[in-house]
Amino acid sequence: LLEGKRIALYSNHTGMVGNQHTLDLLLEHKLKVTAIFSPEHGFRGNADAGEQVSNTKDLKTGIPILSLYDGKEKRPSASSMGKFDVLVVDIQDVGLRFYTYYITMVQLMDACAIHNKEVIILDRPNPNGYYVDGPILEKKYKSGVGGLPIPVVHGMTLGELAQMCIGENWLPSKKHCKLQVVTCENYTHQTLYELPVPPSPNLPNMLSIYLYPSICLFEGTPLSLGRGTDLPFQVFGHPDLKDKYTFNFTPRSKAGAKNPPLLNQKCYGVDYSKLPLEKARQTKLDLNPVIEAYQAMKGDAKFFKPFFNLLIGVGYVKQMIVDGKSATQIESMWAEDVKSFRAQRKPYLLYPDNEL
Repeated sequence: LLEGKRIALYSNHTGMVGNQHTLDLLLEHKLKVTAIFSPEHGFRGNADAGEQVSNTKDLKTGIPILSLYDGKEKRPSASSMGKFDVLVVDIQDVGLRFYTYYITMVQLMDACAIHNKEVIILDRPNPNGYYVDGPILEKKYKSGVGGLPIPVVHGMTLGELAQMCIGENWLPSKKHCKLQVVTCENYTHQTLYELPVPPSPNLPNMLSIYLYPSICLFEGTPLSLGRGTDLPFQVFGHPDLKDKYTFNFTPRSKAGAKNPPLLNQKCYGVDYSKLPLEKARQTKLDLNPVIEAYQAMKGDAKFFKPFFNLLIGVGYVKQMIVDGKSATQIESMWAEDVKSFRAQRKPYLLYPDNEL
């Protein structure tokens, strides 16, 4: 598929084939890689969330890295697009609407559609691919953490999602992108898949990946979810909760979290780090932690930042929590979204899906 073509690679530190990076493997096979695109966290995966990553070169190979988080342009320039014939996508996603790697992929697909370039996705399993959960994104909440009208947990691989983007005409330019997906072997959506490489600095283990749909919502509140500790996305807390909880942690500046929320402040809250993996896997998207924290903070009106609605993708969840509704009551509101999305995505699935 790649012989004789100029290749751009969209990847990061997760693009591994055994112990070798896909970039090195392509070069070893004398293929012509002329450019690299890197997502949030950079090509080597050590930048902070949302940090500006400058255009640079891969130190090992000297190939230019064209960052999509550089300056105002959310789409690569015409000169960048002129550097290659085919875009190869090889990156590990975790299957959530607010995990930004897929948004970068869609931007690149759109640019390839405009410039008549081919896209080849080397598909990888989705560790959260065994279920669909959460409300479908409302248009007015579209943002850098929500790029498509999909639920919070979409349960698709990047290859499937890319096919859906084309089939549903979701590319911003409305142009057609030439796409080929190289599928995974022996994978179904129910396959238990443990990631061999942490996908970003603050998702260090499978527990954090399973809890991510629920705990990430704390990004839209004043609380810490453990960035700057050894337990990101496995705890939550705040200095004002000293009277409510005994467990505590203190966020510090560290690689991948240089300036975490509540830096150097002792936070009191809840520790999920001892939760058995199987239980975490069954938890799915759970609003109970956020509701518990909201009530523990005495229902403070400043509890919900505008970012909360961007993460959850709708306005009613925040309002129902304020109104004292239970997690079960709120979650029942998006049951129809889940049902309709599962039907909508069906033609684009590449792997068996037996979710009840």
